[in-house]
Amino acid sequence: MSAPGSPAGSPRFTRLTGRDTTLAGALSVRRVLPAAAKRSVGPFIFFDHFGPVTLPPEVDTDVGGHPHIGLATVSYLFEGGFLHRDSLGTVQAIAPGAINWMVAGRGVVHSERVPEAERGHPRRLHGLQLWVALPPELAQCEPSFQHAAAAELPHVSLDAGAAGRVSVRVLVGEAFGVRSPVRTASPTLYLDITLPPGARWTLPPLAEEQAIFSPEDVLTVDGEALAPREMAVLPAGEAVALQAGPEGARLVLVGGQALAQPVRMWWNFVATDPALIEKAAAEWAAGGFDPIPGETDRIPAPPWRALHPT
Repeated sequence: MSAPGSPAGSPRFTRLTGRDTTLAGALSVRRVLPAAAKRSVGPFIFFDHFGPVTLPPEVDTDVGGHPHIGLATVSYLFEGGFLHRDSLGTVQAIAPGAINWMVAGRGVVHSERVPEAERGHPRRLHGLQLWVALPPELAQCEPSFQHAAAAELPHVSLDAGAAGRVSVRVLVGEAFGVRSPVRTASPTLYLDITLPPGARWTLPPLAEEQAIFSPEDVLTVDGEALAPREMAVLPAGEAVALQAGPEGARLVLVGGQALAQPVRMWWNFVATDPALIEKAAAEWAAGGFDPIPGETDRIPAPPWRALHPT
């Protein structure tokens, strides 16, 4: 199906295929945002999908202490677990179905480690790691951390005709009459949607910008197949027709208000002003940033390369 005024047969959505890398010898990660065709969707500027995988006992997926500025990290798991620690003193298990939202602001350091009970055992891991850019006026705010357990996140069940009902969990933002308890700095939407087998369902426009991504299932979007681990950036202000295959489909929707201005990214730092990134890089290299209580290891930054002023 083609958009009004577009060439016949051209898709109504922008397809982002992402690129794969391997961490810790066994953990495959696909990075979908940022992409050359689309740097951000709403305030989301970074989208990593990892797993699903069963990791052997000897694989260590610990991510030691590392800094962030100017963003909020959003962790969401389908399977497995991590233990989050940060320089605010937070110690929080990251469990499937929960949202962990860390605002870096002027600067925070955190680590994500294998839970002690799972060390030395095969373990499943599957999830998403996203970054949200903070509005320029809040980019240097005080850091903070929010945890919303799976049971705290609202759920709605929507009619999908003869196929059954569509399940929607509102992880962040507001949709279909319910609101997540997670506090955001700008209009932000993050949904976990499950379609029953063979369901045909019309997804309405819920945000200024929005995109969908299915980790494992083929979807049909306005009559065109979308492969697992591909993102479809949807046309602004328009509904799209989704169809699940014979086994159903699970997908996430991300979106929200478009960025007021583009952001710059270098390593783990985000800012509209490159000088803030350079300052943070120098501070980390000099041993700065508040430490994580009880931890001493620090991941070194890559060699600094000055950002182009534009």
